[in-house]
Amino acid sequence: MYFEKAGKVNTEATLKAAFARARELDIDEVVVPSTTGATGFAALELNEGCRVTVVTYHCGFREPFQNVMPDEVRSDLEKRGAAVVAATHALSGVERSLAKKHSGIYPVLIIADTLRLFGQGTKVAVEVAIMAADAGMLSGKDIVALGGTGRGVDTALVLKPANQSDLYGMRIREVICKPRNF
Repeated sequence: MYFEKAGKVNTEATLKAAFARARELDIDEVVVPSTTGATGFAALELNEGCRVTVVTYHCGFREPFQNVMPDEVRSDLEKRGAAVVAATHALSGVERSLAKKHSGIYPVLIIADTLRLFGQGTKVAVEVAIMAADAGMLSGKDIVALGGTGRGVDTALVLKPANQSDLYGMRIREVICKPRNF
């Protein structure tokens, strides 16, 4: 499925398509990005038996020593059954800091930019899958990973997850949906 434009407007359709494909493939793990909690809550509303892992920014992403997702939102997501991971971006992290200070070419940032050739949501879906794997939230079986452009989600992938220490063991098996124009 292709959307004419990227962004939050595609969130509901992306979530529905992701959960439908997970059912068809007997996949029971879904990973979604969420900063405010809105996408996490929307995923939980549409969930039909999958383990939902919500991935958010690491502490200090916007302000030193401050979480982006409020503690009460995280707690509510967990009470509703989601696992919540706050982690450093797998495809930038320390390299972004080095690039700001020293310029140059950094392999992880090149990987991120290459994934963006398919859209920001593709990069995010791959990244949150790595972050969830590194946090010990995944079994290693195929998952559905979602990503978005700005707020919400507009991309869903079926993939075999991997930890960052084995990035090239990841396999993007299917593109469920993504924006055509981005």
